[in-house]
Formats: sequence, structure tokens, C-alpha cells
Amino acid sequence: MGRGSKTLLMMLAIGAVVFALVYYGIRFTSDLGKDPDQVTAEDAGKRLEKLYKNISVTTAKPVKGQVSLDPVSVGDSLPDIAKFPISVANTTDSFIEIFSSTEKSGTGNDGWLNEVAGDFNKSGSTVNGKPVSVKIRNIASGTATDYIRSGKYIPDAFTPSNELWGEMVKAQGIRIEQVSKRLTGNVAGIVSSKKKYDELIGKYGAMNVKTVTEAIENNELAMGYTDPFASSTGLNFLLTTLGTFDSANVLGEKAVSGFERFQANVPFTASTTLQMREAAKTGMLDAFVLEYQTYVNTADLKSGYVFTPFGVRHDSPLYALGDLSADKLEIVKKFAAFVEQAKYQNLAKDKGFNGLDQYQSELAPVDGNQLASAQKLWKEKKDGNRPVMAVFVTDVSGSMGGEPLKRLKESLLTGQKYLGRDNSIGLVSYSSNVTIQLPIGKYDTNQQSMFVGAVNSLQASGGTATFDGIVVALKMLQDELALQPDVKPLIFVLSDGETNEGHSLKDVGDLIRTYQIPIYTIGYNANIEALQSISSINEAASINADTDDVVYKISNLLNVQM
Repeated sequence: MGRGSKTLLMMLAIGAVVFALVYYGIRFTSDLGKDPDQVTAEDAGKRLEKLYKNISVTTAKPVKGQVSLDPVSVGDSLPDIAKFPISVANTTDSFIEIFSSTEKSGTGNDGWLNEVAGDFNKSGSTVNGKPVSVKIRNIASGTATDYIRSGKYIPDAFTPSNELWGEMVKAQGIRIEQVSKRLTGNVAGIVSSKKKYDELIGKYGAMNVKTVTEAIENNELAMGYTDPFASSTGLNFLLTTLGTFDSANVLGEKAVSGFERFQANVPFTASTTLQMREAAKTGMLDAFVLEYQTYVNTADLKSGYVFTPFGVRHDSPLYALGDLSADKLEIVKKFAAFVEQAKYQNLAKDKGFNGLDQYQSELAPVDGNQLASAQKLWKEKKDGNRPVMAVFVTDVSGSMGGEPLKRLKESLLTGQKYLGRDNSIGLVSYSSNVTIQLPIGKYDTNQQSMFVGAVNSLQASGGTATFDGIVVALKMLQDELALQPDVKPLIFVLSDGETNEGHSLKDVGDLIRTYQIPIYTIGYNANIEALQSISSINEAASINADTDDVVYKISNLLNVQM
């Protein structure tokens, strides 16, 4: 071999080594940001200290505020009903308003009832010689129930996803009449990966909620489900799960102790079905809950996943509410009969409804008071014996001045009433600099008073150093976790805009991943994508709330997580 050939081979070899070093160096650096196992606790601690030292941090003098001991009033936090859109407007003076669950009064495949209502309004239907029509309001079943039960707004009719919400309305003493047991067929189910499904079938012989509870209790399944206060599927799953431990008494000691064991190993509870779907895309969950109509309309679930129905059916019953006039009640009945026509049931099937009609509800009828008690039980037991430790990180930059800051304060003052007394909280505010308004402490009456005082003292000015605020919250939590390792740490960030000062997501992202602390973000008319990028790191929710509905949304979030 000639000298030229040897030189060429040597150059190629050197080039290959350099390429490998660069490539694997890049891979290692990249993986460092993605895999928590690649960053040791010691390295993370050093990095956190370094970032913290670069931030101007002050600690405010504690100020006590007036604590209200009045019970939480859901109605007080609900926004004006106009926040929820009219998906079909009435076309006549004689009409009824119907609250409809979102899977059938939205858009596209979720807009079936809107199409039917539109045709009904064109059909020339009359009652006592007067032309009649319907108005449809798109509103989630849990939220609709809050309006109805609180008395803040009661429509003429209500079609939730399932009958559980109707029972809760009835238990409140509100007059309610079931006009139709089923407008269109649907079921709730567990969507599991085919691989995990086959594993569970192989070990347990069947796939159902009992199998799921046993597998979760044995740490064999990573599964998430949705908030039973807001989600029809979540409420259904909660009730079904309790029933697997004691079908005769879902609130008895046997059911409660079984639920505690099960819940201790549930890694994820989503605020909404959308959040659940986003979490599922990461591949971190073996299974999650969903309605069948959504399942069949989601292309990436058709292969590789199996749907297993559970609990009560989701057949969209229709109820008449309140003291309706004879004419209004007749409109409700006419609309129910109109919906039953084969043309509209076939349309429903085209949009994913009316599948799995052979499935029969597994649960016996449940009293509404019992359902409310099950929700309360979930609130108390959802974290097992592990208390929550949370830091609220509030944006007080200049753009938050006026109405946004006023509503932020109102939302925190209302939301704090949902915090459990066994939990601990702290408060940080940030603009160009960061202030520890309230060090972390157990949420007793004294801490509650100082939290109220700290919130009331917030003032807006300066720039937006969001990640500096997050770094300070991380430092506060890590210091406390060294003393109390058995708590569940959380961060809530409330902001109206993008970061324009201080550290960036690039600086802090690895730490958030390493510490695996969920960061819930609430945007006030904000760039929601920027906030979503923070929350998505550890599968937390990002809520887009404007000044009209932020109090209700934050109250719901804190009710679920705290």
C-alpha cells in the first residue's frame, strides 16, 4: 500500500474518531436534558445552587390577613354563563335552552347534537300552534352540574355524558325529570397498550377494572385517569374502582382501604381528557381512561391499543329541569323524539357514537349523595398518606397591573379554601427580581392567615423573570424535602406572558426533569404555548384562563391537586 493510501486511511480513521466523539458527546449532552437518571442529585444540587446565586432574592416581612372561615361556595367562583358558547342559537321566541356535554356539542366529530338541533330548528315543529326551537350551550358535564346545583344558572334541559350527574342534581333537591334515557350511545373505557393488555390477560385471565386495580396495587401497571369532580369518565372510574373492593358498600371500610392501596400507586391524575391524551402520547402510561367515541376518532390509537369498557354507560340522557311550563316541557319531549330518528342515529354512528351497544352498565343505580361522598373521599385519599407541599409562583410584572393582578389575587384567595390542612404551602412573587412572600409552612390557620396577607400585598411592576421564580421555588422545595422526604412537591406558576428577563427554559429544563416536580401553569391571556412547554416536562396541566374564568379554573385545579 502506497504512502498516499496510508495517509488517506489515517485521515479517515481520525475523522471517524472525531465524528464519534462529537456525535456521542452531543447525544450525551442531549440525553442529559431528557433522562433524569443521567443527572445525579449531587450535580442537580450544584446546578440549582449556581442558578440561585445569580438571582436577586429577597424575603418579605410576613403580613397576616383576615381569614374567612365560611365554607367554599362553588357558585361564587363560577364565571358568567356567557363564558360558555352557544353552539346552536334558537330561531323562535318559544324555545328551550339545553346544557350539552362537549363531546356532542363541539365541532367536527364532536358536533353531532349541533347538527341535529340545527335540523330541528328548521323542521317547523310547533307547540300549541307556536313555532319552537332549541338553543344548545356547549359545557362540560361537571361544570354544568356546578351551575345547576349552585343555582347560579339553571337551563331548561340538561344532557350530560352519563346519568351520574343527573343523580347529583336530584340529590341537591332541584326538580329534575328524565325525558330520555339515551340520546346517543357511548361508553367509558380503559385504553391500554396492546403489549400491556396481553401481559395482564396472561396473568389475570381478563381485562377489567378489577384487574387494573390489582395490577396497579402490585406496581405492574402505570395508569392515569381524569378528575372525578369535572370528568364524566373520571367520576365513573372512581365509582367503579370503589365497587371492585366492595360492591355492596362503595363507601365502606373495605372499599376505602382498598382504594387507598390502589391510589398510592397511581402515577397521574389529569385535570381534563385533553391533558390525559397528551400525557399518553409520551408513552409513559400503560393505560388511561377515555370515551369510546373519542377512541375511535383518534387515529393513533386504532393500532397498538385496546379499549375495555367499564362502569355505567355514557348514553347522554336528557333531563328537564326546574318548574318548566307545559309548553317548554313539550318542546323537550319533541326534541328527544326528533333525535331518536334513524337518520340522526346513523349520523351519530358516523361520528363515533352508538358503538359497543352490547355493553351493559356494570354498576347498579347510585344515589347522588353517595356520589358526592365518593368525590369527597377521593379528595381526602387521592394522595394516600403523602401530604402535598406546594409553592405558588406569581407573576407581578408591570403587565399584570390592574384587572389581571386583581383577578390573580381573587383566584388565590378563593382557591386556598380548597387546600387540605395536612398540606404545606409557600408563595413566591417575581417581576425583574424574586421575592419570597411566604416561606413554606404547614397550612394551619396561622399559615393561611399569612398566605392571605401575602397575596393581598402583591403589587405589579417591572419585567418578567419567570424561570428565576421557578428556580427559587425549586430551591425552597429541595431544602424542605431534605427535612421532609415523604411529601409530594408541586409548583403552580401564574403568569400573563413570556419571560423577558433572567434565566430561560434552556437553563432550568434539566433541573425540572431531574427533580420530577410537576409544574402547573395558569396563563392570564398569555402565550399558552410558552407555559405549556414548562408544564409538559413532568406531565402537569397548563390552563389558559382569562380574567373572567380564572377564579373557577384555579379553584378546580387546587381542588384536584391539593
